[in-house]
Amino acid sequence: MASKGSLSINSENIFPIIKKWLYSDHDIFYRELISNGCDAVTKLKKLALLGEYTAAPDEKYRIDVITSSNDKTIQIIDNGIGMTAEEVEEYINQIAFSGATDFLEKYKDKATNDQIIGHFGLGFYSAFMVADKVTIETLSYKDGAKPVYWECDGGTEYSMEEGDKEGHGTAITLYLNEDSYEFANEYRAKEVLEKYCAFMPIEIYFTNGDEEPEEEDENEPEVVNEDGTPANEAAEDADSEEAEKNGGEKKEKEAPKPINNITPLWGKHPNDCTEEEYKAFYRKVFNDYKEPLFWIHLNMDYPFNLKGILYFPKINPKYDSLEGTIKLYNNQVFIADNIKEVIPEFLMLLKGAIDCPDLPLNVSRSALQNDGFVKKISDYITKKVADKLSGMCKTDKEAYEKYWDDISPFIKFGCLKDDKFNEKMTDYIIFRNLEGKYITLPEYLEAGKEKYENKVFYITDEKGQSQYINMFKEEGMDAILLTHNIDTPFITHLEQKNQDVKFLRIDSELTDNFESEEKLSEEEAKDMTEKLTATFKKALGVENLTVKVSALKNAGISSMITQSEDTRRMQDMMEMYSMGGNFDPSMFGGEGLELVLNSNNNLVQYVLDNPDAENTDTICCQLYDLALLAQRPLSPDAMTKFIARSNEILGILAK
Repeated sequence: MASKGSLSINSENIFPIIKKWLYSDHDIFYRELISNGCDAVTKLKKLALLGEYTAAPDEKYRIDVITSSNDKTIQIIDNGIGMTAEEVEEYINQIAFSGATDFLEKYKDKATNDQIIGHFGLGFYSAFMVADKVTIETLSYKDGAKPVYWECDGGTEYSMEEGDKEGHGTAITLYLNEDSYEFANEYRAKEVLEKYCAFMPIEIYFTNGDEEPEEEDENEPEVVNEDGTPANEAAEDADSEEAEKNGGEKKEKEAPKPINNITPLWGKHPNDCTEEEYKAFYRKVFNDYKEPLFWIHLNMDYPFNLKGILYFPKINPKYDSLEGTIKLYNNQVFIADNIKEVIPEFLMLLKGAIDCPDLPLNVSRSALQNDGFVKKISDYITKKVADKLSGMCKTDKEAYEKYWDDISPFIKFGCLKDDKFNEKMTDYIIFRNLEGKYITLPEYLEAGKEKYENKVFYITDEKGQSQYINMFKEEGMDAILLTHNIDTPFITHLEQKNQDVKFLRIDSELTDNFESEEKLSEEEAKDMTEKLTATFKKALGVENLTVKVSALKNAGISSMITQSEDTRRMQDMMEMYSMGGNFDPSMFGGEGLELVLNSNNNLVQYVLDNPDAENTDTICCQLYDLALLAQRPLSPDAMTKFIARSNEILGILAK
């Protein structure tokens, strides 16, 4: 027979789980308790706007955090809505009963722009992750309400009685457990508060409870001067006179300042923000004193509420990490860095802050629930970035080109990772050529169609490949610079999108453009190749050496190294994935290095005519190393031999 019933939860079993596993980071209790305080103040402010509460003329809403390393305690105090005994029963004694949700439901037809943070009614219990005992002192704003004192030692038992708190609001005291004493330390506390609470919507003040307040002691004996005037009075008069001389008033003791900024820059309209404000915000939030290149201010109210600022940082790829930081906020409360569901992966190279109150957070507010709504937010951010970049290219091409070398890694990574972004940016990918000008891929292909058809030659090292670059310039040929790590996969991406186009590194082949008009006949080339191959193999001791003889226009070039593009890419991939070692191109049907010898060069002719001469082996080794140096660094052993050999040759010439 079928039976029905209701699932029950054993509080004695669930409470330890909440304390230990609900939140991944123990320091998050600061965020949760202060968020509750902000909610309490926000509710009271809302009631005041609705005419259900009359605030005192000088009433200033605030949160106070007081720590004591001596007492091992933390106090979090707000002057918000407070609670009655009945509300403590509902919101505290019932786990997962959210006072915020209850309030929003009650005032849903009256309240707008609430900035109510809590939803699940579990944040308070994060206190027990770090505390052996927690007390609550609270007084409701309601007329005739009585103060309540609540205490719990971390189990499911609590005590509650009438308290003695004066003034509406709530004070929570945490008596820290042995493993959590660090959170009462002033510097550790401030570090956590800066992380989670830097932009919370209510002013937060921090006090070190172990410091003695600066107060005048009425019982201190009076010190007098020789003329009988009080010494302290004379000092005050001196201060006043000094102030008058400087045209100012007597300096008063500086008032305490909140540790947070309740109006973050992203909350302002872009038209109301100055360039200096953007830069100052960047310096403060990211501790980066290199100025950002530019930024994008996100400001959207429909179909969802999202605000934020994304910065394109200036990066030195040799020294700086390419990983940026995008901080995610919910109603000005820090949630996490770089949540990939909201922020497209390629934009995590940027730095920025995004605040989206509509985010579907999980119960710990540390991650997102799986929701199609999140994908819409991600798509919106991608679109805004693409619009900003394409718009800059159209309206301010000079600035776009100025920033290109810095922003190209972001854009290329975005094209690799996001098809929609790639579609929007296809026409705005530019390349720097040998003349230092920026051109698009179609412009490059059109300019060189007669000389190299659909081949795109590129450079990865301007210094190392300078010999090849000079040859290209002499022939009126062009190449583009692709010097970043991201360019290797990006080349493959472009070839997939442009099936007729083939990218070749500038040292991958020597085309007919570089050969002299008097080319070697097929028979001559074969005969010279066989002879020189034998001579160089003997001199170098390399059996699998591949030699090609070509009559180059520039007689000053004796030797060069070429390597097929496919083989080199395979080698790069193996090195990238730590599969280096003795790479054998034949494993993949590829070819290794090819030594190109110029038949129009005197040294090559000498080796050809004098294979058994005394200096032939030395010349062969030197020509081979010179060719390698024009393409890549020599190994330590090869470099040592090259230097010794060069000194030997110079010694011979000096005789």
